[in-house]
Amino acid sequence: MAVPVIDFSKINGDEREKTLSEIAKACEEWGFFQLVNHGIPLELLEKVKKLSSECYKTEREEAFKTSTPVKLLNDLLQKNSTEKLENVDWEDNFTLLDHSENEWPCNTSNFKETMVEYRGEVRKLASKMMEVMDENLGLPKGYIKKAFNEGMEDGEETAFFGTKVSHYPPCPHPELVNGLRAHTDAGGVVLLFQDDEYDGLQVLKDGEWIDVQPLPNAIVINTGDQIEVLSNGRYKSAWHRVLAREKGNRRSIASFYNPSYKAAIGPPEMTAAAEEGSEKKYPKYVFGDYMDVYANQKFMPKEPRFLAVKTL
Repeated sequence: MAVPVIDFSKINGDEREKTLSEIAKACEEWGFFQLVNHGIPLELLEKVKKLSSECYKTEREEAFKTSTPVKLLNDLLQKNSTEKLENVDWEDNFTLLDHSENEWPCNTSNFKETMVEYRGEVRKLASKMMEVMDENLGLPKGYIKKAFNEGMEDGEETAFFGTKVSHYPPCPHPELVNGLRAHTDAGGVVLLFQDDEYDGLQVLKDGEWIDVQPLPNAIVINTGDQIEVLSNGRYKSAWHRVLAREKGNRRSIASFYNPSYKAAIGPPEMTAAAEEGSEKKYPKYVFGDYMDVYANQKFMPKEPRFLAVKTL
């Protein structure tokens, strides 16, 4: 069993219907799939890989050696304990946001310019993917994007768009710590540019953890909790995790197109996603209120989160 790989260039050609069907099936059955020929220039992706690795090597690697995960693992080993560290991740990361120009976390030459360009390309791809989801769900074109952009005026988006740049350094005892604990993503559409050499990312499918196979220059797409709600459960947000590894320094660059914190999220009204007489399986709520719940329950079962959030 392998995570679906879809050629996105065929979405505008003679094989459009087939490609739409492949994406719909991947959203319904996996919540995870890989896009190739997605339109982001390969030269740009190569620069992103190179500069992200340089940034970690020159600015962050030494600090990780004295980080909390390393200290906790060393403490565990000194006690000769084999108990796994369940509340920490073997991960170094920082997040890039639209309005963080004055707080750029990496000084590597050309990194900022490259990531600004990359984030622009990924954001465009996210918009295309949401339109595909609209079409497959029988929703009006632009429905999901509009739902995420509460109060959008003159085309200026209010949705939250962030990019988490992560590295998972070699771990001397990967059996004792998680790379990243199992969770579903809180938001909307996640676009991941993962390492094409080192594996470790896994998705839960039918009770089995499946490797998300490294594929050069692919973009991994996964659906978050808000897509599950907006599709009234047709698309499920997928549980995923990252394993710690003894060898390799795995790179992971995940971009999140999430609703504005003020956006009202709920199942759609009269559409193919919520047919007449069908039960609405999720409440309607403000996304910021959902995030308050998620912050404390990220690594716990997701169903209680939908019940705990304040409803509209």
